[in-house]
Order: sequence, then structure tokens, then C-alpha cells
Amino acid sequence: MQPLIRINIEEIVRRGGPINIELGSGTKGTEDRINIDKVDLPEVDIVADLEQGLPFLPDKSVDAIHCRSVLEHVENFDVLMSAMVRVLKDNGTAHIFVPHFSNPYAYSDYTHKRFFGLYTFYYFVHPEHQLSRKVPDFYTDIRIRILSQRLVFRSSFRLLKPIKKLIGRFFNLHSSLQQYYEENLCYLFPCHGIEVVFTPDRR
Repeated sequence: MQPLIRINIEEIVRRGGPINIELGSGTKGTEDRINIDKVDLPEVDIVADLEQGLPFLPDKSVDAIHCRSVLEHVENFDVLMSAMVRVLKDNGTAHIFVPHFSNPYAYSDYTHKRFFGLYTFYYFVHPEHQLSRKVPDFYTDIRIRILSQRLVFRSSFRLLKPIKKLIGRFFNLHSSLQQYYEENLCYLFPCHGIEVVFTPDRR
């Protein structure tokens, strides 16, 4: 799929202002972001297949990447992760939301390719910056630093909403509580998703 680019990226980079992009923007394009989606919609600035990465963006040109409920649809996850790290500035940040593997509704969408847990993004992190349970870092040379990670609890049932909110507050107090929850309680109190913020690690 050849990208359809409706904006002048070189001019935007040359002006030197902040560059924020939204991956999988759909119909909810954000005015102060470059909106990227596979579907050709009026709100989309760049029509492109994320499976092919982000070849239309220069290295270290992006200040912030926003990506909500998109990565679970991507088959070539490594390709897109590598592209995000490549285009982010050294102090740039990626703001990601993905479904947690215990979310029963996530399995209803047949277009979902993968699910995520607390450790998923840590496979791209040097061991000294990982959680207490270490995961292999030798599958890829993509490297990030995780700045924050939060479990998101929601419910479709009104009476359960405040309970889920309290559960989220408690288990997000510390990463050790998050790890205990995921190992022992996630199927008793399913988690809706994970919010993670990371930056490139180019040391």
C-alpha cells in the first residue's frame, strides 16, 4: 500500500515546531496532531498501512506519538515498534493504550491479533530497568525506557464502576502490586487495558 500524504511533512519539520502524531486516528482526528490511518477518511492526514512502519517520517522528527486501541490490530508489531522508536526525538514520548489479556471483551473483536500484559513492553527494555520479574531482552535490538505504566479498570455495569475504580487506584500504587494482581487476581477482577508511556533508549 503506497501512502497517501496530504500534508507537507518536510515543511512541517523545517518549521521546527512540535510534531505530534496520532496512529489509527479514524474519524476522531485531532487538530494539533498529524492523523494517520489505513482508512481514507476526511480527518486523516496520511493514509498508510502501519504494518509497513512509518517510512514517510524522518528519523528523530516526532515529539509525541499517540496510539489508542491500535497495536492489538497490528500483525508486524516489531516493525511498528521499531518505526516509532526511530521517528521519536531523543526526548520524545509515545503514549499507548492497549487491551489487557484478561479483558473478556477484547476477544470479541476478530481483528485483534494480540493482547498485552504488564511485561509486554519490557521485552524492549534493558534488564536493569525492568520490573522485578525479568524478561528476555535478546529477541530484538529495539530499546525503550518505560516512563509510566498503569492498569486501567472499567466496567459496563454501573454498580461495578466505583469498585473497579478503587481496584485500579490500589493496584496502581506500586509496580509490585501490579505484578501481584496480574499473577494472582487478573481473572477474578479483569483489567480493561494498559496505559504506557515510553521514550527511546539510544545509549
